[in-house]
Amino acid sequence: MNIVTGTHYFASHQSGIEIVAGQLFRELGALDQQVVWIAADTTTPPEAGGALRTVSLPAYNFVERKTGVPLPIPTLRALSRVREEVRQADVLVLHDCLYLTNIAAYVCARRAGIPVMIVQHIGLVPYSNPVLRGLMKLANALLTRPMLAGAQQVVFISEITKEYFQNTEFRTPPEVIFNGVDTNIFRPPDCAEQKTELRRQFGLPAGVPVVLFVGRFVEKKGLPIFKHMAEMAPGFTWVFAGWGALDPRGWKMSNVRVFSDLHDSCLADLYRASDIFALPSTGEGFPLVIQEALATGLKVVATLETAQADSAMTPMVHGVELYPGDDARSARAFLGAISRLSGSPAEPDPKAQERRKFAVSRYSWRRAAERYLELAMRLNPEARCSPPGKSTEVGRAETADSPAHLGPRGVSP
Repeated sequence: MNIVTGTHYFASHQSGIEIVAGQLFRELGALDQQVVWIAADTTTPPEAGGALRTVSLPAYNFVERKTGVPLPIPTLRALSRVREEVRQADVLVLHDCLYLTNIAAYVCARRAGIPVMIVQHIGLVPYSNPVLRGLMKLANALLTRPMLAGAQQVVFISEITKEYFQNTEFRTPPEVIFNGVDTNIFRPPDCAEQKTELRRQFGLPAGVPVVLFVGRFVEKKGLPIFKHMAEMAPGFTWVFAGWGALDPRGWKMSNVRVFSDLHDSCLADLYRASDIFALPSTGEGFPLVIQEALATGLKVVATLETAQADSAMTPMVHGVELYPGDDARSARAFLGAISRLSGSPAEPDPKAQERRKFAVSRYSWRRAAERYLELAMRLNPEARCSPPGKSTEVGRAETADSPAHLGPRGVSP
């Protein structure tokens, strides 16, 4: 089967949507499917070969640079390439709707009679800027809901995203498929001595509780709330792995550490060196970093919204209510939960293995990919075996000079 999947950026952009798309790209390839990944050329595509191929679409990225909103603007040449790739697809799989290349791919597929599956990650991002917030509400009404209603299959990656769009008239009942996590990489430390050594390697104090954040440094991830917490709790070490406009280095605080060049096993080591994972973010479906934290056995403090992304996960995650427009109050609420959970870093966490076992049993990339493939085959049963010569190009399209990105799960500068 020839599956064309569309995102706004490639995984090297290091946002959750693209990382998920990258994992499914590889897993579907491992299931002997031909997969073409189309995305803007503003980030580096992954290495591909055999049945996997990437297409970098020429685009402008000034919107993200100026506002932090991830919205690449495709060129006319890019739109032509989208049409060319979509017309060869057996099934089109789009990750979220509000991106111009995905909208173009959707229109092309509908005109060509290609079945469309939409994987919807988010509902509404509650931007503090009322203009951005209003524009997103309008875009969801005018674009997202009609696209979801027109798609042959819709998949939600969390229960809260499904609930947000529950009034949409779907063509077929939507599915909820949770993202997976690489439990071989993300696992607890083998012993207390390993954790101590990892802290030494990262330059983190041995006897102080370490609170970790992984993600982009943007408003919706709760960076302003973190700043208040770091000021209120100088006795904690606050560790940030990621990149973005709201860089915590600018806070000039001695209890703040920032890492912007970690990936794969090195990033997992930072999880293992930490005590608590915190994520005061809003407007997200089910952040992959929550699953990574659980797989490494960490205590997790997140918003009530995020804690309800998977009802089975609720006992494993401490949900905290946020107070929109009052970052200081939100910080106090979050810090209260973190303080109650923080024990001695030298003492083993008796529930770490319980959280680990839950993640291993609940979140599997292979099972997720197999379910996506089942749905794709249901949409186009005649394409179970692609005809010879169809979409067999090996390697990357228009990316011969592009270097490989940092890895399947990294945090790049």
